[in-house]
Amino acid sequence: MSQFQYHAFFCLNLRKNGENSCENHCATDMFDYAKSECKRLNLNGVGKVRVNRAGCLDRCDLGPVMVVYPEGIWYQFVDKEDIDEIIESHFINGKPVKRLILSDSVA
Repeated sequence: MSQFQYHAFFCLNLRKNGENSCENHCATDMFDYAKSECKRLNLNGVGKVRVNRAGCLDRCDLGPVMVVYPEGIWYQFVDKEDIDEIIESHFINGKPVKRLILSDSVA
């Protein structure tokens, strides 16, 4: 049994060579927002949702991205409204947000 119902990893990579990376698209701000919203909504903790930092997930050209386990669903997001939708639909109601799933991800 998993420690968490959902485990979300946010790519926070910043490539020093100038190539596109998730951090160029405010990934840390969205990570901080997701973490605080999950805490505010009492979704964080054992058996619930864990929001984690990740280094490069090797998809920075699609950034910003996050992956949610156990389903292995990859999301591309833009703003707080997208994060709110992932929290509400996926974490609370168990329904992945199809419009934000990367096209080659499991749905």
